[in-house]
Amino acid sequence: MNQNDKKSVLKAISWRIIATSTTMFLAYSLTGRLDLMTSIGIGDVSLKMIFYFLHEKAWNEMYFRKLASVPLITDS
Repeated sequence: MNQNDKKSVLKAISWRIIATSTTMFLAYSLTGRLDLMTSIGIGDVSLKMIFYFLHEKAWNEMYFRKLASVPLITDS
């Protein structure tokens, strides 16, 4: 793993911490309950990872379908 990859991983982790903390803060602000804040925070991380994975698979599927429909240019 090169430096740019390491930086990207650390950036992704730090962003996930910030984004989930924001969601948890909002949940606590609206409910005043630590148990709900924690549950919502765990759900937030879990669901967003699953949805991101599905989103990535859908994009890859569309990309490869598009590639398959592009005719190859050959020297004749």
